[in-house]
Amino acid sequence: MVMSKLVRISHALLIAALLVVSAGASVNAAPAFDSDAPVVLITGSNRGIGLALARQFASEGWNVIATCRKPGKARDLQDLAAANPRVIIEQLDVTDAVGIQALAERYADTPIDVLLNNAGISGGMKNETLGALNFETFDRVMAVNAIAPVRIAEAFLEQVAASEQKKIMNISSSEGSVASVRGGRLYFYRSSKRALNMMMNTMAKELADREIVVGLLNPGFVDTDMTRGVAFQKLSPEQSARDLYQVIIGFDETTSGQFLNYDGEPIPW
Repeated sequence: MVMSKLVRISHALLIAALLVVSAGASVNAAPAFDSDAPVVLITGSNRGIGLALARQFASEGWNVIATCRKPGKARDLQDLAAANPRVIIEQLDVTDAVGIQALAERYADTPIDVLLNNAGISGGMKNETLGALNFETFDRVMAVNAIAPVRIAEAFLEQVAASEQKKIMNISSSEGSVASVRGGRLYFYRSSKRALNMMMNTMAKELADREIVVGLLNPGFVDTDMTRGVAFQKLSPEQSARDLYQVIIGFDETTSGQFLNYDGEPIPW
């Protein structure tokens, strides 16, 4: 008798759920944002420069879609979202093509003023030393640093085009500047940032007639997990994010496709 009642209750709940869906409600609907504020989507927002950028945009009154691979472990990002209702955390592995497309569909009706490709990895010195090059690491670095930003830009292109600011911004690195190479190191990381620069410069030219602005940004030598142990003067993530924010705001059609330092100065290709 008890089992029979449980079956009937479960069946009733299933029917009710189906009725809700058929009535047009979506369990995967994008959250509602402040319609008077611009929207930024930032990848790799759980720590370092990405987290600092999420904080910076939030402090400036933006709606922030902050993505990372493991939101459950992103305590600092969770705290930011808890304190600011305009910050929404979304799970995203930037190497997951299916996940990227699903997130783009979730926000299909949300204009995105700034799409900010920040997620990146270094590969590590020991894997990028001539004589001991780890080519599995090369594949991973290229997938995250070069391929993912282009795939994300393609997936969210219409959301950017529908916005007022229409910007696709990318965290690159001075290590991707051929003119700046002074020694042998980081074969994979340098190559990935160089590839990113070329693809985004090409994208800027292709999207110019749609008034979409594409930018490449060098954040400076920032104190993050990636630079831990390197004895060199570093910027704090917060300082870098503050300066990058101003450069991003200043990007327009006249600077689209350029590679700029965090202080706004051009970086040589």
